[in-house]
Amino acid sequence: MARCFITRTLPGTALDRLAQTHEVDVWPQHLPPTHEDLVKRAPAMEGLISLPTDPIDAELIENAPLLRAISNYAVGYDNIDLQAAKARQIPVGHTPDVLTNATADLAFALLLAVARRLPEAMAAVRAGEWLTWGPSSHLGVELANATLGIVGLGRIGQAVARRGEGFGMRVIHTDSRSTADDLASLLESADFVSLHAPLTEDTRHLIDETVLNAMKPTAILINTGRGGLVDHDALAAALKGGSIAGAALDVTEPEPIPLDHPLLDAPNLIITPHIGSATTTARERMAEIAVDNLLTGLAGEPMPHAVPD
Repeated sequence: MARCFITRTLPGTALDRLAQTHEVDVWPQHLPPTHEDLVKRAPAMEGLISLPTDPIDAELIENAPLLRAISNYAVGYDNIDLQAAKARQIPVGHTPDVLTNATADLAFALLLAVARRLPEAMAAVRAGEWLTWGPSSHLGVELANATLGIVGLGRIGQAVARRGEGFGMRVIHTDSRSTADDLASLLESADFVSLHAPLTEDTRHLIDETVLNAMKPTAILINTGRGGLVDHDALAAALKGGSIAGAALDVTEPEPIPLDHPLLDAPNLIITPHIGSATTTARERMAEIAVDNLLTGLAGEPMPHAVPD
């Protein structure tokens, strides 16, 4: 029986299954453990289920001499020092595929909401500003025949592309083989830009001042990937200066975004609290996969969903 630490309570019954064969210690608080909290618990950890909010760095791994398996409750794994884990031969798992539709649905919901200026229209009703039907009130843009540019054509990017095609949009994209010129061409012609690239040193602040200035002034930016893909200061300036028409973010850097950040004063902007995978189906299935990864890793078997080498 191994001692397993889970950094937050997970939906569904997957942790009950883990508890049948291992000792389970679940962080009891609503907010995640701090890095200091994690390091303090590290010496007793043999198995770990972490969340994207948890920095599983070299220091933590060094202080966890018994650690034999790490299972990340997320598709991404940029919160884990993979080199430090590999040096200790600790397998690392993640939860791909299951949140594809949930995240694609949210990306498209955000796209529609900004395109049709829904937050502004809803606020007008509550403020008593809806006095009559007006021919020029809350004018948005239509999706049919518009160009949707997808940056990163992985599973989620492909799912968003299918949704765009269903709305009669022209879909263009970049992928891992695309060049800087390919991205520039996409940005110049896209009416909507949806980000689905992984966060790496090469993609951090991929959307910066130069890129935003290259976009159409009528363009709308959607980010359901990683907050670090976008330079938030540059985005705030672009929205306030009219370089682009609107944006919607489900991810920020940091999370949560500080309440005094200039981005929160920008016009035609939606920010949601990282809810891309927030459906009952997706989150419970993620828990099942996370537990499967941990069980197999602790048993010395290949994880069914190990992170790519």
